[in-house]
Amino acid sequence: MPKPEIIRQFLIAAASAFLLAGPASANSYDDALSSAQLGDTRQLVGLLARGLDPDTVDANGNTLLILAAREGNADTVDALLKYRPRIAYRNLAGDSALMLAVLRGHDKVVDVLIGAGAPLNHDGWTPLHYAAFEGRLEILERLIAAGAELEALAPNKSDALMLAARNGHIAVVRRLLAAGVALDRRNEAGFTAEEWAAANGNTDIAELIRGARKLR
Repeated sequence: MPKPEIIRQFLIAAASAFLLAGPASANSYDDALSSAQLGDTRQLVGLLARGLDPDTVDANGNTLLILAAREGNADTVDALLKYRPRIAYRNLAGDSALMLAVLRGHDKVVDVLIGAGAPLNHDGWTPLHYAAFEGRLEILERLIAAGAELEALAPNKSDALMLAARNGHIAVVRRLLAAGVALDRRNEAGFTAEEWAAANGNTDIAELIRGARKLR
């Protein structure tokens, strides 16, 4: 049986298509999606002013806000927010607008979404996990300053330190160590951050974590 969340998002997609019913419905729907992706703010605002649902979604459950954020269209994101879309909405993959902006390194979009109150902490993967995984130190700093939970666990039971250590992002590891994060937690695969770093050839990071443990 489909999960309730998938059913909910399917119904939203169907409702969006219904709201656009009429002679120009297909064109309006396609234009809205392409405008969000391409950053055509003027066209998108025009459609919204004519009654387009700001929470219109594509076949993958991506709202207009998620599409604009994913592509780094900060002006479009800012304009969309004036129409009060659901900023916490997550697509079928579980990604929010903020998560995808972080994943792709769109600093300006991250700032706009944080300023608008986009959720930082929730179940599953979080924006901080993505920042650590990709080694985006400046974005990580923004998230921490805004109140991101440093030791939140991803679905595989990894925390931000583990993800940064595994991928060799030493600057992010240093920042998290300075914040005093836990060092001995184990993820689903049984690795600590130090062990995961070593297993992936990041011996400098493994030594850094080992040294931090001795100082505590």
